[in-house]
Amino acid sequence: MTTDETGRFRTTHVGSLPRSPELIEQNRRYQDGEIEWDELKSALPGFVDDIVGTQRDIGVDIVNDGEYGHIMPSAVDYGAWWNYSFSRLGGLTPSTEDRWASTEQKRSSPGNVVLTSFSDRRDRERFRDAYEDPSSGVLAHRTPTTQPKITGPLHYTGQDAAATDIANLQAALAAHGGGEGFLASLSPGSAARVSNDYYASDEELVYACAEAMREEYLAITGAGLTVQIDDPSIAESWDQVNPEPTVEDYLAFTTLRVEALNYALRGIPTEQVRFHLCWGSWHGPHTTDLEFRYLIDLMLTIDAGAYSFEAANVRHAHEWKLWRDHPLPEGKRIVPGVVSHSTNVVEHPELVADRIEQFASLVGRENVVPSTDCGLGGRLHPSIAFAKLESLVAGAKIASERLF
Repeated sequence: MTTDETGRFRTTHVGSLPRSPELIEQNRRYQDGEIEWDELKSALPGFVDDIVGTQRDIGVDIVNDGEYGHIMPSAVDYGAWWNYSFSRLGGLTPSTEDRWASTEQKRSSPGNVVLTSFSDRRDRERFRDAYEDPSSGVLAHRTPTTQPKITGPLHYTGQDAAATDIANLQAALAAHGGGEGFLASLSPGSAARVSNDYYASDEELVYACAEAMREEYLAITGAGLTVQIDDPSIAESWDQVNPEPTVEDYLAFTTLRVEALNYALRGIPTEQVRFHLCWGSWHGPHTTDLEFRYLIDLMLTIDAGAYSFEAANVRHAHEWKLWRDHPLPEGKRIVPGVVSHSTNVVEHPELVADRIEQFASLVGRENVVPSTDCGLGGRLHPSIAFAKLESLVAGAKIASERLF
């Protein structure tokens, strides 16, 4: 993400945007084997053109393809950001295990941190009645999702899919006035959260993921686009360790993942890399989230030019004050969430402006790119999601008028 002289705040979002019913149906048919990849591939350019046009019409500056190349076969989907990698990595064997029931087997993990099943999260234990009540809104309409197992050497097989994502975004950008575009790609740490029956140690596993996913990072940045590294594992995995570890042990576990990511990013210009940290996309209480104060310094060691993080989420909205005591390194930018993906309430533009101004007062107005907390697609009704983008843009305009 490069700095420009627009004299205002430029807006963006985290990645996933709502799919149309037609695209969801195409995704479903492809996943169920009713159509081949070539048929889906031929339909994607039109869908991507539409969503880039929608972003431009709303006024979003730094746009993407809506993550439309990441298969999402249902309107509510919390896992497409991760599941897409299953079809782009070799060394995986299909499994019948629901990822909410399976347990990851980690070996020789730093700090002896072992991730439990998704259903054993500590937040879920505390609020089990709410999590298991389909009317509570916590995990309504969750579609069971199977995850594969690692049974052989990991390697990247998604060259055609990545090239399709790149070509579709480039064509849509050209058709809608150009500008800066980004594509989301999975981090090594998050890619490593599948069951492992092959690698002897956690370190071997994470670095194998880094070597494989590096090919996708290189393809995206080599095409002149920005790669967004999606890495909820940095923060979210804390809740998936049961019983609760010490912060020191967890940071040792997480540091390995950061080091592997930097290894995967070696040689890539930092201005073409932005990193996304979040505490997960489900609409739960999140009382067991790890506080950002434990992660901020580690995040800033990642070789990225910009850092995206949740800041509108009511569990983390107070943490903007951390930037008083954690100076932003020279040449870096922050991409704070100023509208949330976890509530149907559409933020007032004045609130959005206030949040932007808070960050600008601490890191400098030129270093703030207002954004969403996380992806909106698959988490919110499309009409609400697009209203939130409109509020984001309106709030950024108000803040720009005040500060530029």
